[in-house]
Amino acid sequence: TDFSEVGNASWFGLVTPFSFGLPTFDIGSILSMMVVMIVTMVETTGDCIAIGSIVGTPIGRDRLSRCLRADGLSTVIGGILNSFPYTAFAQNVGLIAVTRVKSRFVVAASGIILIALGLFPKMAAVVASIPNSVLGGAGVAMFGMVIASGIRALSKVEFDGTYNLMIVAVSIGVSMITLTAPNFFHSFPSWANIVLHSGITLGSITAVLLNLILNGCGREEDMDGN
Repeated sequence: TDFSEVGNASWFGLVTPFSFGLPTFDIGSILSMMVVMIVTMVETTGDCIAIGSIVGTPIGRDRLSRCLRADGLSTVIGGILNSFPYTAFAQNVGLIAVTRVKSRFVVAASGIILIALGLFPKMAAVVASIPNSVLGGAGVAMFGMVIASGIRALSKVEFDGTYNLMIVAVSIGVSMITLTAPNFFHSFPSWANIVLHSGITLGSITAVLLNLILNGCGREEDMDGN
């Protein structure tokens, strides 16, 4: 563990809103950021559904809408405070599964701690001194729990007599393209790479489109039309 940055960090720091200047509005940039936010909304949707599966609470349209609105509000606040768009990171989903702590009050207390870390850089430097090997070990367990939650959610899907198995198979295969061949989409336009570089987004879009094509928008019907 290297504590050298703790001595270099200041005792108190205050974030100045719009420290890089007042916002400007450019059509091209707005369209690009809209695509970026669609990518983050897809990830947030998956994370919210995974959390609902872990805590045993169904995530309907109302709850999912509130999750996305909270995500958008945090992104607006982050922009005012000179940060980047926020999203519901999958690490936190795995953390809930590993610790089995499901209280919203604990989450609120964690938010207060994070604010304190931003106001007192020395505290943040202590946390940042945690070795990467320790974080990697925790990450293996947490991301594994996310995958396990996804498998558990898929176990509730009806595969017999439907196209769902094909949808899952093709979506997983397409989402792995960016991992196995990182330069696969290098000839595509730059605006398209914003979406195509993310396996999560690519797989999700594939799943949605295939579901609309094969299962339609209404009630699911089996392949015999029953």
